[in-house]
Amino acid sequence: MSFKDNLQYLRGSRHMTQEQLAMLIGVSRQSVSKWESEKAYPEMDKLLMLCDMFGVSLDDLVMGDVRNAMVTSADHGGDGHPKAPMPEVKGSALPQDITGYEEHMRKFDLMIPTGVFAIIFGVAVGNLFDSSNSILGANNANEVLIFLCIAIGTLVGLALLIPAGLAHSAFKRQHPYVEDFYAESDRAAARKVLAIALIAGITLVMAGIAINVWADEVLSIDEGWPNTALLIFVAVGVWFIVFGGMQYGRLNIADYNKESEEQHAQENAAESIYDKVNGAVCGIIMITATLVGLTLLFCFDGGPHGMFWMSWVIGGFLCAIASIVTGLIKSTKSV
Repeated sequence: MSFKDNLQYLRGSRHMTQEQLAMLIGVSRQSVSKWESEKAYPEMDKLLMLCDMFGVSLDDLVMGDVRNAMVTSADHGGDGHPKAPMPEVKGSALPQDITGYEEHMRKFDLMIPTGVFAIIFGVAVGNLFDSSNSILGANNANEVLIFLCIAIGTLVGLALLIPAGLAHSAFKRQHPYVEDFYAESDRAAARKVLAIALIAGITLVMAGIAINVWADEVLSIDEGWPNTALLIFVAVGVWFIVFGGMQYGRLNIADYNKESEEQHAQENAAESIYDKVNGAVCGIIMITATLVGLTLLFCFDGGPHGMFWMSWVIGGFLCAIASIVTGLIKSTKSV
């Protein structure tokens, strides 16, 4: 068999299109088409990548018969003697993580929930200096300390969220297609992590609410440290829930490929009007939430003053709703 025949056979054994193979090894679809029509030949680094990907030797790929190579590998040991019968080998070697997807996603899945935690935690600590029940008592520094706590928490959170988002976008542009290399045991482990994370997260949130209610009903304290306790428990609970969900979601490579391929196909196209509308709506919502939160914080001595942080929570929910509605409209129009 020629290189062309070997490549076509190996690609077919993985049910992989020319475009998917091209995206996997970082070339154009036209390059793969030329290889398979013998109009061009891949460079050495691409040949080695193909060998690693399909689990064949360079000699077998270029000049041999990969079908015979796989039969020999399945039927004989390293010394060439027959070994015990094995299940029929269909296709080539098991898919491998040649793009570094696992390492990238584990880092991404850690930075996102930690960034969210930092923002909520900053607001939580800021509540310790609420003028109505500050741990410092009546002190002119209370409002400054509230601002500093929120600002530091927000900056730390953004320092994690923004680089993580940029790195993930860059990874998707570089690797718009990833072959699914996860085994069923990996999926079972991810389901277990998700279940534990959800239970732990919900338990922590409920514990924070219980402490807040107890402080209000028994101690008659509804501002200051009870809100801090509530938000700290919420921050940790949210970390568990987001982390568990992202750990489970990273195994859904089909969705990753679908999203990345769509972005790859539209890389040079204008942004969808729906995306523009959604971005504008979310921007307006969060700007409004910020203005409302700062107004409640600095312009009211009582009443809603202690609940200023709720404006960002409500803003986040409204952004999520806007994104869902925009997505539904977009998907309806595209059908």
